Amino acid sequence: MQQIADLSDPASFLLAVLGVSVAVFFRYVLMAGSFYLVFYRIARQQFAHRKISFRLRQPGQSWREVKWSALTSLAFGVAGTLMMLAWQQGYTQIYMDVAAYGYGWLFLSLLMAMLVHETYYYWLHRWMHRPKVYRVIHKVHHDSIVTSPWTSFSFHPIESGLQAGVIPALVFALPMHYSIVILLITLMTLSATINHLDIEIYPKGAARHWLGRWFIGATHHSLHHAEFRSNYGLYFTFWDKWMGTESGKYEALFEEKTER
Repeated sequence: MQQIADLSDPASFLLAVLGVSVAVFFRYVLMAGSFYLVFYRIARQQFAHRKISFRLRQPGQSWREVKWSALTSLAFGVAGTLMMLAWQQGYTQIYMDVAAYGYGWLFLSLLMAMLVHETYYYWLHRWMHRPKVYRVIHKVHHDSIVTSPWTSFSFHPIESGLQAGVIPALVFALPMHYSIVILLITLMTLSATINHLDIEIYPKGAARHWLGRWFIGATHHSLHHAEFRSNYGLYFTFWDKWMGTESGKYEALFEEKTER
């Protein structure tokens, strides 16, 4: 990070936005494509062989999702570059030396950041389901009723901006090692990809396990796209459980999917 050009220069800033946006989009394509190849196509073939119905997506849906995801990548590119500029100017709590806070803080800061991010996302998500807001902002994402990994970044630009700003905002208040910032962003992308897979990859019984019941996966989020008024979380289920917004069909559908 110490080798980054001075981003206060407009040309360097725009070049950095382009570079970060391309990197974000490449990460999306790599992660979504890998999950698609490993799980989605294999499951489609297995379901067809066993004569089990497989939910079909709309013609051209994946290409539409990739196009929206390119705009989302640009929003994250702008947010990421602004975060780096703020770091260069000394406004953030990002630090370089692990010894400054110790190794224990690495894990604790990641957990705290994920909990704050989860809280922000849950309430933002519920707000975006208000009818007037939904029609303008969130409908683009829900046009994908049957999801796949390609759905994970398919958002209206306004929603992309609302999502992209949370991690840069966090580093102004919470001391975080730069590697934890990178890890948090990677976990966010990984979680979104798994959640939109539509094919459950967690083991049978995980939805009732003392630990597994707190994590969101493909079955949990696929119900959100099917029901619209349940399962609003990103990483964890605790807000849905506390607020009574977790679908009553979740555990039974999880067991049905993992039984297959």
